[in-house]
Amino acid sequence: MEDDHERAVSVTALSVQFFTAPTLARMLITEENLMSIIIKTFMDHLRHRDAHGRFQFERYTALQAFKFRRVQSLILDLKYVLISKPTEWSDELRQKFLEGFDAFLELLKCMQGMDPITRQVGQHIEMEPEWEAAFTLQMKLTHVISMMQDWCASDEKVLIEAYKKCLAVLMQCHGGYTDGEQPITLSICGHSVETIRYCVSQEKVSIHLPVSRLLAGLHVLLSKSEVAYKFPELLPLSELSPPMLIEHPLRCLVLCAQVHAGMWRRNGFSLVNQIYYYHNVKCRREMFDKDIVMLQTGVSMMDPNHFLMIMLSRFELYQIFSTPDYGKRFSSEITHKDVVQQNNTLIEEMLYLIIMLVGERFSPGVGQVNATDEIKREIIHQLSIKPMAHSELVKSLPEDENKETGMESVIEAVAHFKKPGLTGRGMYELKPECAKEFNLYFYHFSRAEQSKAEEAQRKLKRQNREDTALPPPVLPPFCPLFASLVNILQSDVMLCIMGTILQWAVEHNGYAWSESMLQRVLHLIGMALQEEKQHLENVTEEHVVTFTFTQKISKPGEAPKNSPSILAMLETLQNAPYLEVHKDMIRWILKTFNAVKKMRESSPTSPVAETEGTIMEESSRDKDKAERKRKAEIARLRREKIMAQMSEMQRHFIDENKELFQQTLELDASTSAVLDNSPVVSDMTLTALGPTQTQVPEQRQFVTCILCQEEQEVKVESRAMVLAAFVQRSTVLSKNRSKFIQDPEKYDPLFMHPDLSCGTHTSSCGHIMHAHCWQRYFDSVQAKEQRRQQRLRLHTSYDVENGEFLCPLCECLSNTVIPLLLPPRNIFNNRLNFSEQPNLTQWIRTISQQIKALQFLRKEESSPNNASTKNSENMDELQLPEGFRPDFHPKNPYSESIKEMLTTFGTATYKVGLKVHPNEEDPRVPIMCWGSCAYTIQSIERILSDEDKPLFGPLPCRLDDCLRSLTRFAAAHWTVASLSVVQGHFCKLFASLVPNDSHEELPCILDIDMFHLLVGLVLAFPALQCQDFSGISLGTGDLHIFHLVTMAHIIQILLTSCTEENGMDQENPTCEEESAVLALYKTLHQYTGSALKEIPSGWHLWRSVRAGIMPFLKCSALFFHYLNGVPSPPDIQVPGTSHFEHLCNYLSLPNNLICLFQENSEIMNSLIESWCHNSEVKRYLEGERDAIRYPRESNKLINLPEDYSSLINQASNFSCPKSGGDKSRAPTLCLVCGSLLCSQSYCCQTELEGEDVGACTAHTYSCGSGVGIFLRVRECQVLFLAGKTKGCFYSPPYLDDYGETDQGLRRGNPLHLCKERFKKIQKLWHQHSVTEEIGHAQEANQTLVGIDWQHL
Repeated sequence: MEDDHERAVSVTALSVQFFTAPTLARMLITEENLMSIIIKTFMDHLRHRDAHGRFQFERYTALQAFKFRRVQSLILDLKYVLISKPTEWSDELRQKFLEGFDAFLELLKCMQGMDPITRQVGQHIEMEPEWEAAFTLQMKLTHVISMMQDWCASDEKVLIEAYKKCLAVLMQCHGGYTDGEQPITLSICGHSVETIRYCVSQEKVSIHLPVSRLLAGLHVLLSKSEVAYKFPELLPLSELSPPMLIEHPLRCLVLCAQVHAGMWRRNGFSLVNQIYYYHNVKCRREMFDKDIVMLQTGVSMMDPNHFLMIMLSRFELYQIFSTPDYGKRFSSEITHKDVVQQNNTLIEEMLYLIIMLVGERFSPGVGQVNATDEIKREIIHQLSIKPMAHSELVKSLPEDENKETGMESVIEAVAHFKKPGLTGRGMYELKPECAKEFNLYFYHFSRAEQSKAEEAQRKLKRQNREDTALPPPVLPPFCPLFASLVNILQSDVMLCIMGTILQWAVEHNGYAWSESMLQRVLHLIGMALQEEKQHLENVTEEHVVTFTFTQKISKPGEAPKNSPSILAMLETLQNAPYLEVHKDMIRWILKTFNAVKKMRESSPTSPVAETEGTIMEESSRDKDKAERKRKAEIARLRREKIMAQMSEMQRHFIDENKELFQQTLELDASTSAVLDNSPVVSDMTLTALGPTQTQVPEQRQFVTCILCQEEQEVKVESRAMVLAAFVQRSTVLSKNRSKFIQDPEKYDPLFMHPDLSCGTHTSSCGHIMHAHCWQRYFDSVQAKEQRRQQRLRLHTSYDVENGEFLCPLCECLSNTVIPLLLPPRNIFNNRLNFSEQPNLTQWIRTISQQIKALQFLRKEESSPNNASTKNSENMDELQLPEGFRPDFHPKNPYSESIKEMLTTFGTATYKVGLKVHPNEEDPRVPIMCWGSCAYTIQSIERILSDEDKPLFGPLPCRLDDCLRSLTRFAAAHWTVASLSVVQGHFCKLFASLVPNDSHEELPCILDIDMFHLLVGLVLAFPALQCQDFSGISLGTGDLHIFHLVTMAHIIQILLTSCTEENGMDQENPTCEEESAVLALYKTLHQYTGSALKEIPSGWHLWRSVRAGIMPFLKCSALFFHYLNGVPSPPDIQVPGTSHFEHLCNYLSLPNNLICLFQENSEIMNSLIESWCHNSEVKRYLEGERDAIRYPRESNKLINLPEDYSSLINQASNFSCPKSGGDKSRAPTLCLVCGSLLCSQSYCCQTELEGEDVGACTAHTYSCGSGVGIFLRVRECQVLFLAGKTKGCFYSPPYLDDYGETDQGLRRGNPLHLCKERFKKIQKLWHQHSVTEEIGHAQEANQTLVGIDWQHL
């Protein structure tokens, strides 16, 4: 049984069902007095009170919070009761609601003034006072208070009664208003007022004033519902004492100002937090906003001069403004710097408060606006800071009791929606026409937001070539109840304050003043001018405009001081050099002043004054323009003079250092040629291989080490230069993921199966280092890692034990280095090619003889030397081919340093590719190097084809450098391997195409990836050719190997091509290619014993051959381009067509590939026969086994549904495979193969290499050889995993209508697939960049490093 003390299992949890039913709730209120019962029950639970009967909370510990949470459910019940507002009121309902309202006022009365605080002077507070409970209560009640007001607003009688009750309670709270506080009289400018002596900085003050704030809300409703004008006699407005109303809210605002001025620093963080929440969007509606309204209410009922004096007194600034020259004396006495600073901040805050009182009239009831205007204004000001995403905007707007902000209804009117790109979110940008409504002193801006908004708006104005003034916007008129508020702007005390501050600014050295103080005064003057302008525009015949601000600011001061008028001071300040920023604003004020004056004098009596003003302004503007022009001219002349001097110095320097300059020019030319990687070649056809290979002049290559900044030329005998590289196993091209190596120690990787089930991919960031610099750097990384391990056991983003490190420049994950080499073929191929070069048939015979001789010698070496005589006899039997010297061992041309690096990279590739311990002697090392070169080229060809990019278009230089270095490395690696081992590999590879007796168990032609075979044969061939002195060149060998493999590939394609009858006339082939391919197909038909399918049309066959062989030709072109350094023909560098003919020319193939068979028919027929007689080929043709078809299709990530909810449905039906039908907590979808996994749970953990790992990590090893891309369905986030210790979360490809992702599904908006983002994830996968992405993410965000990725 569950404990029914818990609300979740208790009957009280049903209250939401009862109380939200409108009729039931009304009945319970009228018959059972429900509201009073709920509130009284709630109050019974909060028994702790202080001497004044206010709530007092104990320390807000976890236990307190728990108890408090239980009590808070009562507030929720109250909210449920009030949620549907009555449309019709009965007398009983009125009576019972008002009784409930009384109870509610009792509750608020206990909150009025709770948690009072006193300023700490001297030493810092020892223990932070309790504040959380009070604010938690306030937050919970916020909506209830708003709903109470809404209920009152729906019935006039209830509103009047509620207003009276609330006022009575406030009077009780203020009963001791003047107790013990002496009355004092304040007077400025001939006005005087009686008030009490009270200092916020010395007495107790509280931030909680719910009764005052409720009254403010009701007062606004009187104005909004016009009850105040219909039944003034029923309202106690005459009894109101405005000074009493404003007292507490004013204290609260002064407290905020003083905290901002740094006067309450010693009160610790509890106060800072309270002020934060007071202004925060969650609380401000019933706190800060209502305090402003309360002050507006008070001011609208009293003489503005009196209010300003009381305010000066509360801000503790009365002295400064009431005493003439106080400011001068104040700054001349060498006062404490802090005090000056404090006073300046307080003056700024007080002016800001006046701006708010006059300017904040966007609440319905205060100004003549409706609710949408209020929201529009909020949104405009939020978007003035910066463009915002929908979720950010929603967070910055207050929510009502239904969690609505009302934003959707108005957002279109004020903002444009800008769709997101591949990253980022959809943003709302403010419409340009709304910028004029921007108010720099908007009352909901925090300090940081205000300065950001100011900067953004000024920047915008500069871009639009406007002046940078940010004048106050035109405001809607006040409602009649608040109409007298504007008089504060033209009151004597206000003019005195403005005049005083302007006076300080004019005599700017004598006084302590600040620019932001002046800025606020200018803003207030602007507001007054806008106000007067509107009054004049809306005036009717019989009315006289009583707002005469323009006249007042034109008058100079009274007799004894004779201070200049405000207008005169503004004109003085307009040209003050120290006020450059505010010039535009002052100019705007003067312009508006003249416009208003013109309107005043629009009667045709005095046209003179008007023109004078305009002329004065015009002349000042002209003067300003002329001044600017003059300055610009001086600057231009100065610039020209400096440029002339510089070019003169340059010329002089070149003359002095002529020889040096000449060398630099030559060097520049050579390096730029290397960079362009297209040496100048005449317009002849470019050929990448063979005896007719285009000879390119050798380029000198200079590179700079990123670690020691030293430049060095890449040479054979110099110290090695290396590229940081990352080798990883890959299944991106795999057509069979279920295959994996059983015993890596015994596995022979010589032949790659065409399903490319697992390859070794090499990538590089392209940054170059000296080998010894890298070695030093890597040693230091290792040492640091060992030290770190002793201190703290945290993972880093790289695994030093596996040889990983971050590139020192770009922090890209790397695990080895590739040496930079010159084209190796030019180094090996330095013999004279004097003999006639053989054709394919002769060449195959020669090579077969050489292989036979080698194998005979190997046998001899391995057999025991029983009789030397017998040995020599055998030797005589063996006829060595002419010019073949098997005892010759070539000298390694490379320096020790380069040899070491060749071994380093070779061993790393072998270690990672086979997942074995490093062993540089292992015969499989060269195979893995060739394999990595072939696989990397194949994967890059795939990416280029998928994106429809040209083969030799502009590749990113890191890719280009990587491919060049990798190919040259693979071609040079045989020099550090055992010669006999490489020769053995060549013999075996060669035997797969040209069978001989000694190699029996070789894969059939259908089970060999031809490009891997080509790369292996071409790169192993020099090991055989270096012992051949008959004059056959390396180029000839390359060409014949390439032709032989190409023909084998064509046979592969023909054997596996599926026949489609295309209704073409197959009797009469239309061109020679088609007839040739038909003839070849017939030959195959004959050799396979008619097991081959019926002969399709020649057109179809030729099309299959062309399409099937294209990827092979493209890969070969890339391979020979990087191997021999022949630049690519310009025709292949443009996108679009298939380039078949151009590729054939570049690779010295005939355009009709079948000609290869015809030219070498004698040997080819026997080879084709031997290939077709293989038992595996027969099994395939009889349908007993499968084979890969060509061209292989590109692998893609799985297709995701358009709507995310279908994924959620799919995941919700998924149960854990191991725990008998239980639902999986974190269902995770593999994006590579589409499997659903039960992630992050113990049930599906398995053991992998001796460690427990989660389902996803285990899956990465079987599906992606260690790398995985998953979608966590319940969180809607993409998970990248690499190995056991690396992982990161990535932005999902699902966006809502506002262009935002919703990781964690917190917002719950409908999500749809963004194809571009999904393509981006797919591209990362194709480019093998997932591991790199994880590395960067972990470096940028250290929290990712601490997650146990292997348990996911």
